[in-house]
Order: sequence, then C-alpha cells, then structure tokens
Amino acid sequence: MASRSLVSQVKHTKLFYNAYFYLGSSFIRLLKLFVKPNNHLIVFSSFSGKSYDDSPRAIYEGMIKDHRFDDYELVWDFRDPQKYDIERGSKIKTDTLNYYITLLKARLWITNVSMYRGLDFTGINSYVFNTWHGSAIKKIGIDVKGGDGFVSKAKQKRGDVMLAQGQYDVERFSHAYEMPRQSVLAFGLPRNDELVHNNKPDIINKLKTHLGIAPNKKVILYAPTYREYLRDNKKNSIFSLPINIGKWEENLSSDFVILFRAHPDVVKVLNIVENDFVKDVSTYPHVNELMLVSDLLISDYSSIFFDYSILGRPMLCFAYDYDQYNSTRGVYFDIREELASENLSDENILMDTILKLNWEERCKISIVFRNKYVESFGDATEKSLDYFCEIMKN
Repeated sequence: MASRSLVSQVKHTKLFYNAYFYLGSSFIRLLKLFVKPNNHLIVFSSFSGKSYDDSPRAIYEGMIKDHRFDDYELVWDFRDPQKYDIERGSKIKTDTLNYYITLLKARLWITNVSMYRGLDFTGINSYVFNTWHGSAIKKIGIDVKGGDGFVSKAKQKRGDVMLAQGQYDVERFSHAYEMPRQSVLAFGLPRNDELVHNNKPDIINKLKTHLGIAPNKKVILYAPTYREYLRDNKKNSIFSLPINIGKWEENLSSDFVILFRAHPDVVKVLNIVENDFVKDVSTYPHVNELMLVSDLLISDYSSIFFDYSILGRPMLCFAYDYDQYNSTRGVYFDIREELASENLSDENILMDTILKLNWEERCKISIVFRNKYVESFGDATEKSLDYFCEIMKN
C-alpha cells in the first residue's frame, strides 16, 4: 500500500515527477553506453507487467510453437514474477535494474501498453511492437482533456508500430498518439483470434460447466466501464451499481444468469453477493472465455463491444450516465446510436428490453457494427509472427 501511494505521488505531483523523469531518463541513457545489444532477445509485457494475458500472450504462445523462433531468447516482464509459470521463457521483475538492461539489449519489445515507465529512452536496436488493448470509444492520447505527468513528459510514446482492428482504429491511433498512419497495422488483435477459433458448441459447453452455469440458462455478460473520475477525497472509488440485482433476479433468473465483470477497484466497494443467478467474474483471468460463454453483452463505453461483435451476438448499451461521462471523460461517437440503444436510460427499460429481445434482429445490428469497425480478425497472431520475421532481418 505504501509503495502504491509513493507511485501515485510521483505520478501526480509535478515536482516529484519532474525529478523522476529527468534523473531516471538520464540514468537509463547512461546505462545504455555499457550494454551490448542482443539481436536474438525478445521481451514481452502485458499491462505493464500486471498479467500474463491479452495479445502479448497470444503472440508468445504462437511464437513458442513456431520453429522460426527456436533460436530466440524469450523474456516476460512481471511485477510479481513468482505468480507465473512460463513455458520455455524466463522472467524479469518490472522496474528493476535488470528490467531496464533487458529492454536496452532486446531486439524486440512486444506489449499492449507503454513499457517506458514514464521515462524517455530507447533500446540500442529495439523495435517496439505495441498490440494495444482495444478500440477506442472513450478518448485517448492527446484527445484526452488534461493528462498527467506521464502523458505530457513521455510524449505519448507507444512504439514503432501499433495494431488496429480496422481503419477506424488506424485514424484514431495515428492522431491520438501522433504516429504515421503506416505505423498502425490493421492486423486485428491477436487476443481475439481465440474468439474465432474457439467459438464451438463443445468448447462453450465445457466453459459453462467450468463456470457452474446450468446448460439451459442464457448468459448475460455485464461489463460496465471503469469511471476513474468517481472517487472520494482519498482517491477511493465511489462507483455504485446502477441496477437492483434483487429486482433482476426476480424477473430474469428463470431464464438467465448474469456474469458481472468490473474493474477490481470497483468490485471492492460494490461487495457483490454471488448466487446461482449472479456471478462476480471481475478477477476471472480470461475475458475471452466469458465472452464465448455469453449469449448477450451489456456494457456502456467499453472497447469490449468491438471484441464481442466478432461473435455476431446481441449487444446492448446501457449508458445511463452518457452526458456526465461524455463531458468528463469524453467519447468519440455515440455508441448508443450504433447499437440501437438510445432509449436504454434506466434499468427498468433495459430489463424489459432483455425480456422482449428480438435475438435475430440484435445479431444483425452487431454484425453491422462489426463490419464497420472490426475489419480484421481471426489471423492477427499469424500476421504478427510473419511481420517479426521480416523486421528481424534488418
């Protein structure tokens, strides 16, 4: 807790951050003079070392099966390395001296966020492949109002290339992160290949059994966006659940099960009581499995809509606080209109919509959304591995 408080102070206090930025960047640049590059070293990181997941994991698991990479040293960055067992690769701890030395040496960084830790440096001969972690409904990069020290000092450094799911992403990312359009590659997201390859009845039935869901129940995945601005004066989350679970259980439990997925900070204050109707899956490690097992997605301003649309299943936008969210956080477009959810302003209307849902029509709306925003999916891992083979020649 003390360490987290210190990080927060450095990140959000101008004096502390300036000292960290200039001294830290200078030290890494000096260190660079004493490090030799390793052109057969590849470093992986997911969410700044917080997990073994997302597109970096998909690429890694594809790479260790690909004989073209047999001679490469593969290293994962983790904040808590002891929590993870990694096949074939080795592990390093985030923010240690070894972390920076490894980045400086490596030929390739594969990540889904930034690995610079708010500093300004580059590797000796490093190519940074940023898969990113979703398409943008909420504003990102230079389009966000304000911003903290990490954003302003590090100048939005994201890498040599970023991945995109379609031309919408290409336009948003290139502008928000001030990258050339040709540096945003519309391969799709490697993590989403699984949504194509594992969308099979036998796999879905096994997932239902694993999650303790009765085979005759339809599954609703409710995944509200994290509202980072809803905090008290001690920076604690004060988000409250916008639905009455008891009322939903009374009306929906005969046919449905709800999987509730929210940000960990939010779950701590909500204290969801689980039963046969509602299951708290906020810490479930594989969100793709939750999407695969679900018949209907409900969210608001989350990029999960883009991913879930690959399945072609119904999606509802429950944006009960749209005006507040748009004025405070900012959005690029009105997701309610895209998903024909303009009238879903309170839980009673939403619940009634679920009960009377025209499943076939809602699937069509999802497919129209997918065709507009998610042009590439299903083979992003393969495209990425082929791309690496080309750039590693140089």
